[in-house]
Amino acid sequence: MSESAVTPSRETQDLHVLEAQPLLSPIELKRNLPMSDASAETVIQSRNSIKKMLINKDPRMLLIVGPCSIHDEKGAIEYARRLKALSDEVSDKLLVVMRVYFEKPRTTTGWKGLINDPHIDGSLDIAYGLHKGREILSQITEIGMPTATEFLDPIIPQYISDLISWAAIGARTTESQTHREMASGLSMPVGFKNNTDGNLEVAFNALQSARASHSFLGIDHDGRTAIYKTSGNRWGHIILRGGGGKCNYDPESIQQAMEGLKKADLPVSVMIDCSHANSGKKIENQEIVWKDSIHQRIAGNSAIIGLMLESNIYEGNQKITKDLSQLKYGVSITDACVNWETTETLVRWAHEQFNG
Repeated sequence: MSESAVTPSRETQDLHVLEAQPLLSPIELKRNLPMSDASAETVIQSRNSIKKMLINKDPRMLLIVGPCSIHDEKGAIEYARRLKALSDEVSDKLLVVMRVYFEKPRTTTGWKGLINDPHIDGSLDIAYGLHKGREILSQITEIGMPTATEFLDPIIPQYISDLISWAAIGARTTESQTHREMASGLSMPVGFKNNTDGNLEVAFNALQSARASHSFLGIDHDGRTAIYKTSGNRWGHIILRGGGGKCNYDPESIQQAMEGLKKADLPVSVMIDCSHANSGKKIENQEIVWKDSIHQRIAGNSAIIGLMLESNIYEGNQKITKDLSQLKYGVSITDACVNWETTETLVRWAHEQFNG
C-alpha cells in the first residue's frame, strides 16, 4: 500500500487542540499518596453506615455539611477538625459527612475547582490539583472525618474515589449517560439531584440507570484506556434541590417524590439540599429549609434520610482577585455559605430535636 493511501493529504483532527500533556496514572498517584489504615477505616465504616440508612437499618440522619468548594488546604483542614469534634458530639443520632468538593460545573465559564485550577490563576495545573486533592482527602479521613464530593469529570474517580464515602451527581449532569454509567461502578452511595428546572423524572431515570449493569470506556489504574463492565450501584437516592424558581422540600413536594420513586420501583429515600433553589440562593434561608426538613423527619417521614448544608468558617462568599493574597481566609470563592457558628447551632439543634 502506498504512503499516500494511509496518510491524509490534509489534517483532519486536533484542529483546535493547543496541547496534550501526559498525566500520571491513578496507580502512580496512589503510590505517592497511599491510603492509611485510619483513612480506610473511616471510609469503610461511614459507607456501611450510609448504606444502612438507605435501607432503614440505621435510624440516624445523614448530614452532608461543608464548603461549597475547597480552594485552600489550610482552611479545609481547620474546618474538618472543627466538624470532626462537632460530629463526635452528635454521632448517636446524626452521621456527619464533610463536603469536600473539588470540581465545579459552570453554566458558561469560571473557576472550575481545585483539581482543574489549584493555583486559582488560570494555569490549569491539573496534575498538581489531583495531588493536592488526594492529599487533602487523606488528611481529613485520617482524623476520622468521612468525605463527600460531586464527581464531574468521569476520569477523576480513579484518582480519589477510594477516599470518598458519599458522592453526588449534580443537577446539570444527572441526565448525562456518561455520569449514570460512572455511578453504576462507583463504590459508595450516590445521590442524584433533580434538574435545575425542578424536574424529578430525570433523577428517577438516573437512579434506574445507575442500578443497572453497564459497559463503557474509561481509564484503568495504570492510565490505559479500558472497557469497564459494572454490576450496577443499588445505593442511590434522589436529592431535592428545588428548581424552576420553586422549592421542593415542602411536604407536598416530598410526597410527590416518594410516589414517583414507588412508581418507578425504586427505594424511597430522599435527601434535601438546603441551598440552591430550595433557599432561593439566600444563605439565611438554609436554616429555614434545615429546620422544616428535620421537623418532617421527626413527625414520622423516615423517607427523608439526609440534609445538605453549605457551610464554611466565615459567612458569605468573595470574588477571586488577581492578587490572591487579598482573599479572605475561610470564605467561599463560589456559592455563599453560612458561618461556623450557624453550623454548630443547626447541628446541635437537630441533635436536640431527635433527643426530645
